[in-house]
Amino acid sequence: MPDLFDVVELIVDISEHGLRAGMQGTIVDCHSEDAYEVEFTNEHGETVEFLALRTNQFIIVWQAKTQTWVSLTEQIVSLAANLSKEAKLEVLDFARFLNTRRQHKFVSQVNLK
Repeated sequence: MPDLFDVVELIVDISEHGLRAGMQGTIVDCHSEDAYEVEFTNEHGETVEFLALRTNQFIIVWQAKTQTWVSLTEQIVSLAANLSKEAKLEVLDFARFLNTRRQHKFVSQVNLK
């Protein structure tokens, strides 16, 4: 559950406000359990946009309460939770491919020694 001052990353484009997936902002208010006011700033710290977002539009990347970055594994799980079943199967297939490729590289390196 998001909290005030968590840093979030968009997982969708919001073109009507000039925001793209991957942009980060800070939660500055809670409207309901599913809607949060997020402030987006530029590289100079100037506010670019205040926007109410739903939790299916972002993932949390930094938690204010613990003052820690969210692990990559948790970020991947959060992203996957918003995907269709078919897309989740594609992600699983790709993860298997990466794992197999990594294993083959490791075996090749061991055999070269």
